[in-house]
Amino acid sequence: MNRYPWWKYAVLALALVVGLIYTLPNYFGEAPAVQVSSGKVTLKLDAGTTQRVRDVLAAASLQPDFVQFEGNSVKARFADTDTQIKGKDALTKALNPDANDPSYIIALNLVSRSPQWLTSLHALPMYLGLDLRGGVHFLLQVDMKAALTQRAEALSTDVRSAMRDKSLRHAGISRDGNSLQIAFRDVATRTAAEALLNESFADLQWTESAGANGDLMLSGVLKEAAIRKVKEEAIKKNITTLHNRVNELGVSEPVIQQQGADRVVVQLPGVQDTAKAKDIIGRTATLELRMVDDGPEAAAAATGAAPVPFGTERFVERGGSPLIVKRQVIITGDNLTDAQPGFDDQQQPAVHLNVDAKGARIMRDVSRDNIGKRMAIILFEKGKGEVVTAPAIRGELGNRFQISGRMTTQEANDTALLLRAGSLSAPMEFIEERTIGPSLGADNIAKGFYSVTYGFLAIAIFMCLYYMLFGMFSTLALAFNLLMLLALLSMLQATLSLPGIAAIALALGMAIDSNVLINERVREELRNGSSPQAAIHAGYERAWATILDSNVTTLIAGLALLAFGSGPIKGFAIVHCLGILTSMFSAVMFSRGLVNLWYGRQKKLKAVAIGQVWRPEGTEVAAPDVDATP
Repeated sequence: MNRYPWWKYAVLALALVVGLIYTLPNYFGEAPAVQVSSGKVTLKLDAGTTQRVRDVLAAASLQPDFVQFEGNSVKARFADTDTQIKGKDALTKALNPDANDPSYIIALNLVSRSPQWLTSLHALPMYLGLDLRGGVHFLLQVDMKAALTQRAEALSTDVRSAMRDKSLRHAGISRDGNSLQIAFRDVATRTAAEALLNESFADLQWTESAGANGDLMLSGVLKEAAIRKVKEEAIKKNITTLHNRVNELGVSEPVIQQQGADRVVVQLPGVQDTAKAKDIIGRTATLELRMVDDGPEAAAAATGAAPVPFGTERFVERGGSPLIVKRQVIITGDNLTDAQPGFDDQQQPAVHLNVDAKGARIMRDVSRDNIGKRMAIILFEKGKGEVVTAPAIRGELGNRFQISGRMTTQEANDTALLLRAGSLSAPMEFIEERTIGPSLGADNIAKGFYSVTYGFLAIAIFMCLYYMLFGMFSTLALAFNLLMLLALLSMLQATLSLPGIAAIALALGMAIDSNVLINERVREELRNGSSPQAAIHAGYERAWATILDSNVTTLIAGLALLAFGSGPIKGFAIVHCLGILTSMFSAVMFSRGLVNLWYGRQKKLKAVAIGQVWRPEGTEVAAPDVDATP
């Protein structure tokens, strides 16, 4: 009746081992490290950079714990902060000989102290949030007025091009805020223009009016849906750009999210240099398309045998080879509306670009006259330009064209991201900044750890005193639940914050509630005169429906927090929902496994240690169980 098959115990043992392995990295703490990442678009790190970092550190007589290539950066872990600082100085001097034009970003960081065998199993610690690790917090406000102005200006240019293509003459186009004013000299032209504009520019609401000088006017105003779309796109693009930029700071788990209609929260755990963070986050970047000069003078200048020709500039393209580019700008990033990775007709990685009407007209004219020549796409930051790519023009281009050839799928993704998020969609202003020191974060960790520990001990003491041996089983199930919850959070690489610790403490209280229901149900069966074995079986079977109902309703509330919450609320909801799932597994399956292991094979069970069972007067005690199994 109360026996588990061997495979259930095997599942529980496997869950226990996995939980121990993936929880273990959280107890080793963090060690100081130096992170080396690319500081230029044209420079890509690979496994060879790892050996170069090792050689530089060896030449400086510094012995790191390890040097490994991870993601898009190389990390070197050290035993103490003094060695970490020396390692950063040595790497900065060796990898960036020109301090004014650094090729690499050398940043101080923290990595796990976990042994290599745990790391090889992808057993990594949870990330710590800003309140537990320290760092900087920024609140930025997006200038939505500027975003709408840019959109109206782009639409003004597109309207001019569309009317020119249809040979519709007007007496002038002006912009007043977010609205466009078009003057006409006759009704027929205005009617034809209105039909064209209603069909081609659905974002604008066109109305007829009369001008101050008696001109026939068409007024176009951005619709409310279009205004909302512009604002949403501005926020999304700025967030994408910020994600791309904070990677340079070596932050393991940045938090960049929208707050309200026009604000963005940026949290950078582990970063203490507020000035450097503001410089990288708030900088501007521009994108330019220019023609490559492939003349004989430019070829000589590229090799260094001759000066750079008049009207050109010297850049370095991907791979490190020099490139002579004309100063005349064809189009800028303002004309670029989208860039997405994909494949060309030969199924080779490519980047698909979309430009506005003005950019399409210019690209059509330029490409028609320069088929076979190369066009450079240059990203400018802090006054310095880097060539993202320089493809050859294969045919006449329009508002949609592609870049392909000599690139991998990852390079296509990276290029699309740089082109799409190279500059902010709208200006942003810092309206709040805070710095949280690492000592405050360590104090928060200690307080959170003590709260969970003391809460667990208080629950364990009460359960053992009130339910005796069954209370011990419940306590072991609670410890198993905590182990599984920490293991899941580590496997998911979740970010733990103070609300997350609060959710863990709450999960302990909710998890023990299931065991209380089971224990009381067993007591009730014993009071009703059931035999001990029958009471154990009925207690678990009949309490399951109540446990399921209570946990499902609580899970619904947690999912609502997860769906509609943000920031700390969302972090709380993730831990809360995972805690409910692990508590149902541990409170029912694990605790019953312990009870079955202890009592299940006793042939004559007279009583169970579950505390005082109060029976109504006149109730008979059931005879002890007799196991008839041979």
